[in-house]
Order: sequence, then C-alpha cells, then structure tokens
Amino acid sequence: MIYDNHNRPITYLRLAVTDRCNLRCFYCMPEEGIKYLPKHQVLTYEEMERLVRVLARLGVQKVRITGGEPFVRAGLMDFLHRLAEIDGLNDISLTTNGVLTAPHIPALAALGVKSVNLSLDTLDRDRFHKITRRDELPAVLKTLNALLEAGIQTKINAVVMDGQNTQDLVPLTEMTRTMPVDVRFIEEMPFNGEGSHYPVLHWTHRRIIDEIRSHFPDLQKLPDPPFSTSANYQIPGHAGTIGVIAAFSRTFCGTCNRIRMTAQGTLKTCLYDNGVLDVRALLRSGASDDELTTAFLKAFSHRPANGFEAEQQRDTVTESMSTIGG
Repeated sequence: MIYDNHNRPITYLRLAVTDRCNLRCFYCMPEEGIKYLPKHQVLTYEEMERLVRVLARLGVQKVRITGGEPFVRAGLMDFLHRLAEIDGLNDISLTTNGVLTAPHIPALAALGVKSVNLSLDTLDRDRFHKITRRDELPAVLKTLNALLEAGIQTKINAVVMDGQNTQDLVPLTEMTRTMPVDVRFIEEMPFNGEGSHYPVLHWTHRRIIDEIRSHFPDLQKLPDPPFSTSANYQIPGHAGTIGVIAAFSRTFCGTCNRIRMTAQGTLKTCLYDNGVLDVRALLRSGASDDELTTAFLKAFSHRPANGFEAEQQRDTVTESMSTIGG
C-alpha cells in the first residue's frame, strides 16, 4: 500500500474513459456543451489498462469508471473485462447517467461489477428535462429498476441545486422506503464549464440534512465506513439509506484515498487541483513501468492537504465535471 505526504493511503482510482456526454446537466456544463477532446488526445483503452496495472501494483484496489458518460464510448464492456483480470483489483464500479446503461446490466452483473452510481437529480420529468436539457428520465428509471433486479448495489447521486431541484429532496428520500438504494445528496460544485453559479452556496450539507429531518424527524445517523465521502443516515423501517456529500464544503479531505485520471491522461490527486501529472505524455514517450511508478510516487508525495489548499494553488475553476471525470 502507498501513502501520500499526509499519511493517507491511496487505494481508489476514478478513471474517466471519455469526456463526452449525452446529457447537458446544469451543474456540469453550459447548455451548448463543451469543446470535446479530439480522439487522438484521449487515452486508448490499452493505455488505460497499462496505467491501471501499474497503479494496482502500487496498492490501488478499486477502480471506478466514469466519464462524461462511460457508455457513449464504444468498446467499454471489453475494457471492463480486461480490467477484471488485473491482479490486485478487487472492486470495479461504475458511475453513469443511466440513459444507455440498461442493456448492459446483465453483463455488468456477470462481470462482478460491485456497485453503480446512478445520477438522478429529480423524479419529475419536466424538472429532469430542465436540469439535463434532455427528456431521458424514462430511460434512467428503466436502468434503476434493472440494476435493482440484477442485485447490483445502487447509489443514486443527486446534486442539490438552488432554484432547480430542492423540492425533490423529499421524493428522493421517499425512495429509500421500499428500495434498497443509497440516495446521496451532493453539494453543488463549480465544475460546470462556467464557474460557480452562486456567490454563496446556500444548500450546504447541513441545510440538506436539516431539510430532510424536518420531514423525517426520526432520521438516524449511521456509522460511516472508512474513507467515506458521505455522512450516512437511515430512516427506521426504510429499506435504503441517505448520504450527504459535502463536496463543496470539503469536510472529508482528511481521509481521502482517491485519485483521478482524466480521459486525456491527466492525474489529479485532488478534485480541486489543476492536474499534477501528464501521464499520457509519459506513456506516449516510451516511459517504462518503473518510470511511471516513479512519477506516480513523486506526485503522491506532494498531495495537497485538502481541496481548499489545492484550489489556492490554481487559477479560477472553470472546467466541466465532464472533462475532469465525474
């Protein structure tokens, strides 16, 4: 196992396989979209497999596939099969918006994918259309039902946006009454291709919990697993749980075990940093596995203590979450 300069283990890689997406979510990118990377600037699956093998030898045990939307990239399932054969990896997970996912769920279950994070910010079709700029809620709900039927652990990610979907806190929480899902409410972050939407973030993790508790006063705090980004809760008698992720307030940095790799091969040791290592350049210049290892270890030894320190070391945040890797 490897540790960063703050004695935090690094065991979890979030790997973006594409920056492209078939939605245009309010909190992720402008309505007109973003300028996508040319194909030659995106890591090949072979390059991704190689860097995962190197990181697995260093102690990375979990890989979460992200985008953009992973399923807009052809050949994803074949790539997942190759990842499943890497020694040291014991957890392959996926984050998806669910629009194209349903047909692949039997194969994901057969592959042993442990969990799927499903982006779902509202259960109201009109609000879904307004937030995502696409009328795809039925496809997402089909994916949700298929995931539950397949027995795949399902987490619903809902970004809480002032003036957009705060009225959905209660209906989304109600889902946990009968569904064995973890509904996770996330503070909105400034990664939308434009910068922060608000001078002050009004819907903080504390306000989100206060609002839920005002409707469900018996809400109970649960123990949080090691390295959890969410503060976890449950309503007695409900089949599922509630999580709140202080992604903007950044309360969980002290136990962060995650690193990110963007689709273009930029290593981020913190969500809020500007990228600390051009892995694509190393791969395409003929670097050996030992040289890759040395470069990774050097990057991990200069990791910021938290997201605030990382943000202070860069200019303003204007990239899209689709570019970073969700």
